[in-house]
Amino acid sequence: MHFISTKFDASSKRTLRRSAVQVAATCSATLLAAVLITGCGQSLSKVTKHGHQFRATDAQLIQPGMSQDDVRLSLGTPTTTSRFKGGQAFYYISSTTEQMAFLAPKEIDRRVFVVYFSELGSVDRIANYGLKDGRVFDFITRSTPAANNAETGFLGQVFKNLGKRGTLGGGS
Repeated sequence: MHFISTKFDASSKRTLRRSAVQVAATCSATLLAAVLITGCGQSLSKVTKHGHQFRATDAQLIQPGMSQDDVRLSLGTPTTTSRFKGGQAFYYISSTTEQMAFLAPKEIDRRVFVVYFSELGSVDRIANYGLKDGRVFDFITRSTPAANNAETGFLGQVFKNLGKRGTLGGGS
């Protein structure tokens, strides 16, 4: 067997050593950057949900004619209730906040699922209110509530601080 022998002078050895150190440093820096970007991307934003989180199946659970007790069994205790001319309503209010790193949380969504009852106490209709283009919007009927309605005043109060610092009802 013959071995090929290559002779390197001192200058060539230093160049090879320097190149190996640079490659190792570049790989280490790239790996560190990838780990930091991946880790920070997950921890920079924290989303928190409060209250009744409406699901599409919730609307299917509530049928016209159901009693108030049946609604409580299906959806749980409402966030609040109100009486109005012609009946009563159960309001299930939810909010979603997002917090970026060390900044104060910001509310990014608020929903109000409402079950309306007739004077006799049975389900008359349901609504799922949220904001669309800055206006209160019912995502079930795909419409905005009538402007001269007592209900509109209440919903306006519920949605007026959306996006401001703090939580439900909390202004800046």
